[in-house]
Amino acid sequence: MNRTVLAHAAAAAAALFAGSAVVATRFVIGETDPLSLVFYRYVVAIVCFAAVLPMLWPKERLAGSEYGKIAAFGILFFVFFPWAFNAALHFNPAARGAVGLATIPIQTLLVAATFGRESLTATKMAGVAVAFCGILVAFGAAAFGSGTPGSLKGDGLMLLGVLCAAIYSVFGRATLMRHGALFVTALGMAFAVAALLPVVAIVQGGLALPSFSVNGWIAVVFLGSVAGAVQFSLFMWALRWLPPTVTVLYLTLNPIAAMVLGIIVLGEHLTAELVAGMALVLIGIVVGSGAYASLRKLRSRAM
Repeated sequence: MNRTVLAHAAAAAAALFAGSAVVATRFVIGETDPLSLVFYRYVVAIVCFAAVLPMLWPKERLAGSEYGKIAAFGILFFVFFPWAFNAALHFNPAARGAVGLATIPIQTLLVAATFGRESLTATKMAGVAVAFCGILVAFGAAAFGSGTPGSLKGDGLMLLGVLCAAIYSVFGRATLMRHGALFVTALGMAFAVAALLPVVAIVQGGLALPSFSVNGWIAVVFLGSVAGAVQFSLFMWALRWLPPTVTVLYLTLNPIAAMVLGIIVLGEHLTAELVAGMALVLIGIVVGSGAYASLRKLRSRAM
């Protein structure tokens, strides 16, 4: 029970850190291209993992197929997912992108149910639906305004990126359980950086220390450490102990957290839609995670 509670807390914290990553990205994205930012972020994350990775390495020798799985999952989640996310935001505003991102529990539930990895229960469906409605309410008309010529392309890229995350959440869970969340996360990021290295070198015409401003460097270090190594470690650890749909349901807090931090850090305005949307997201998480059902059982026993 204690481990389950901690897993729920880890999933929630990971989602909040992911929301802070959106704000941090806004401080530095004008100084580099999206793909290079992903690369430098993971380089910082690997530096954070370097000291502990030898201690995390399994004592038993891993088969080549296991390294292949970790590499494939790492590239899927740490390369294709963020690339599609950043590319989508080139065509669509953040509000519309947030709605696409909020489909991750829906896609995860469908993938898990289709391949028999998770049961399609009424409670999970209700929680996912309510949380998604909360995102729609929070972003309101900003998410459904008149689209740009590339809006459909942006929507497609966002949904493709979310599908990558859903596939990882469903099929990568077994690998996390076999080898440990921290080890798989660190090694997966290392494979992602190795895959990105030649691409970034070609895009930039070579590799050199980036010339970020002071605020840009602070943002990159934050993105790689707190919103990188810490965030993904918490998410993967939660995914090890919770069903995939329950874990990713907490990611609906991501855009909400980004909006709240935008109000605090960037001086944006608090709206009634944000408050109402946040309430719906929280209700969806309580219902979909099983917390509401557990409270009802405790209440019935007390009576």
